[in-house]
Amino acid sequence: MTKKALITGITGQDGSYLTELLLSKGYEVHGIIRRASTFNTGRIDHIYVDPHSKRAKLFLHYGDISDAEQINNIVFNIEPDEVYHLAAQSHVRVSFDIPEYTGNITGLGTTRILESIRRSGRSIKFYQASSSEMFGSALPPQSETTGFQPQSPYACAKLYSYWLTKNYRDGYNMFACNGILFNHESPRRGETFVTRKITRAVADILAGKQDSLYLGNLNAKRDWGYAPEYVEVMWSILQQDKPDDYVTGTGESHSVQELVEEAFNYAGLKWKRHVKIDPRYFRPKEVNNLVADTKKVKKIFKWHPKITFHDLVKIMVDADMRASGLGAIGEGDKILRKKFPRRWWKVD
Repeated sequence: MTKKALITGITGQDGSYLTELLLSKGYEVHGIIRRASTFNTGRIDHIYVDPHSKRAKLFLHYGDISDAEQINNIVFNIEPDEVYHLAAQSHVRVSFDIPEYTGNITGLGTTRILESIRRSGRSIKFYQASSSEMFGSALPPQSETTGFQPQSPYACAKLYSYWLTKNYRDGYNMFACNGILFNHESPRRGETFVTRKITRAVADILAGKQDSLYLGNLNAKRDWGYAPEYVEVMWSILQQDKPDDYVTGTGESHSVQELVEEAFNYAGLKWKRHVKIDPRYFRPKEVNNLVADTKKVKKIFKWHPKITFHDLVKIMVDADMRASGLGAIGEGDKILRKKFPRRWWKVD
């Protein structure tokens, strides 16, 4: 029988790539979207088919993870085999400005999903999108056994969801798993996140649309990977015989300044002429260095990232140059074609 998957956050970066992956594996995919006065499905429009069509395997449902009754109705009516909970208020800096909302959506939203699954009485596998930000100021590298030291309302909310997932797994014998994913980026990354903010600025500077790029802490170091590779791990986690938690990353860390230098140099620009520091982008509490210890995921899934930090920057700059009406430099496109010659995702 065809497997059914329910994805919260389906219109986000990870949700869109995960949807492509599941469709390629023959799943029937259902996604929860919020009602808005403007279209907000741009990342999945290319795979959406009118639900009246016999070819349709992707179905969207209006709802919000702040609404427990609606979540219950969706889970009851769909009867999914797997639930991937990706929805969240996911911007770390913004979480300091709206901590209560972040706690309600990023934290309590997980409670509503888990309770809905528990009350359904069905054997539904659950994936919780946990975050490397939970490690906070813990010394790198960080693994599944590293103690958490969250440094933001976002990280605290994610940590609540992490422990709740484990609690439901142990207390109710549910197949509930945490994927602790380190930073993963792509051309579909939101434009307010630092990676996309940088690569988009490079393209817009070349196109004459802007001259300056304002950033915060250039010294923060992160473990950056390519998002389409990470959704494969999400799926693999729910295919195991027993539920468990997994750290996923590249095992390398690079500073924001390194990312800036890489992006600007690739485009032939001098970054110091354009980059300016704005104190508003500094966090009240900073996280200095996140690096994934990936021994477990490599051993169990035989998973090794193919896209390096340098590859990632080129891929994203090329995509943003096309979006700005410029011709891409092309090295990023060549990397994708070489490393993923027959994969299910397209060059964005």
